[in-house]
Amino acid sequence: MALIDLSLPASIAKALRLPTKSPRRQQIKVLRKLLKKARFTEFGQEYRFDDVLLSRHPGKKFQQVVPTFDYSKIHKQWWHRSLEGHSDVCWPGKIKYYALSSGTSEAASKYLPITNDLLKGNRVVMFKQLLTLRNYHDLPVKSIGKGWLMIGGSTDLQKGPGYYSGDLSGITAKKVPFWFTPFYKPGKKIAQTKDWSKKIEMVVEEAKNWDIGFVVGVPAWIQLCMEKIIERYDLKTIHDIWPNLAFFVHGGVSFEPYRKGFEKLLGKPLIYIETYLAWKDFLLIRTDKMSRE
Repeated sequence: MALIDLSLPASIAKALRLPTKSPRRQQIKVLRKLLKKARFTEFGQEYRFDDVLLSRHPGKKFQQVVPTFDYSKIHKQWWHRSLEGHSDVCWPGKIKYYALSSGTSEAASKYLPITNDLLKGNRVVMFKQLLTLRNYHDLPVKSIGKGWLMIGGSTDLQKGPGYYSGDLSGITAKKVPFWFTPFYKPGKKIAQTKDWSKKIEMVVEEAKNWDIGFVVGVPAWIQLCMEKIIERYDLKTIHDIWPNLAFFVHGGVSFEPYRKGFEKLLGKPLIYIETYLAWKDFLLIRTDKMSRE
């Protein structure tokens, strides 16, 4: 039995160039890679990752020797040491960034470690998955080279003793690669703004100066932003100001409750791409075009 029983439609698996056979084998391969990376950490030594790697059945061995943790337990036993500045606790090196969760049951905010390997992995996988969009014959290629409007948390992170914390979207935006800078909107100054209302007003003010091909963010935020732009410039649809807008990348919540309201703001269908972002994975799926009623 696989560690995680995850099945995708064959068409999606093919588009993402994912293996269609033996998901368990792929999962064990990833598990071995992670164990090798973390075997010299305190956590890896405590739970004898070397023994797990030498086992004939590393998946079963891992499940046997590593207990299940909830946030409170792993923070109390391990993660608090990373926050205190210790290196090589659960992952090699020091943890420089922590995402602050919201709406959690056990604490007002939880500090979730964001490693450089995680950020790098997410960037690489997202880039690779975007390349797979070329498999679609109707892809509006010219829009890919236009601006990417990414609306999320502030990149002005809170400074702790040896680390920075903030929204995951803010951490991600702050760490965008240098080659992406020419495409990135709204730019560093606006992205640093913590006041949400002020940030939206600044985006609306600059909207007329941008040629946007992608919008990226939580559906509610993007919808509100587009509504204000349309109202400000007395437009019929958002395509009156951004004719090359062709993609909407979203995640975090279901898009369905926002679909009808969102579609009313468009002059033509978009390709929308739903992302499933977790602390260890990144999956990006292109779904059907949105149609206007």
